[in-house]
Amino acid sequence: MDAYVKIKQTIDALFGTGVSAHFPRKVNFTFSKKNGRIRSVYSNNLLLCTLRIDGGLAITPEFAQILFKSKKFKENCLEVDLDSKPFVEDGRSVFCHHVVWCGKNIRIGSDVPVLFKSKVIAVGRAILSSEMIKSQNRGVAVKIRDSLKSQKKGDRLP
Repeated sequence: MDAYVKIKQTIDALFGTGVSAHFPRKVNFTFSKKNGRIRSVYSNNLLLCTLRIDGGLAITPEFAQILFKSKKFKENCLEVDLDSKPFVEDGRSVFCHHVVWCGKNIRIGSDVPVLFKSKVIAVGRAILSSEMIKSQNRGVAVKIRDSLKSQKKGDRLP
């Protein structure tokens, strides 16, 4: 199967049908030397995502912002308040108390883009589902993996 088609189908499977329409046309792939599988995807020397062993994608905040153009993708995101924004940007976890809005497609273990005023500021892994986040007022909702501040330091193609 073509690598480009495989990534588009994976995006649609993870985030909703039609979200891959915003996937850039000109991308570069890096492949594993051992088994030939796709390792990571770059566009204009900027890391978009890496493929996980379990078949999932570890997306970057920049890639999440590109996919955010799709209305279906927003259901995979959550929005935080002003108080927690600086902490999230520094890579700290998002707590349920600070969630302003939560999409309905968030599941335990899924990648979750964290928004502030409709801009992606970080990406993390969901600890709770969307129903649990909405019903609870304490505890960690999302553990942040990557934020825009850390991305500016440079995840460029070697």
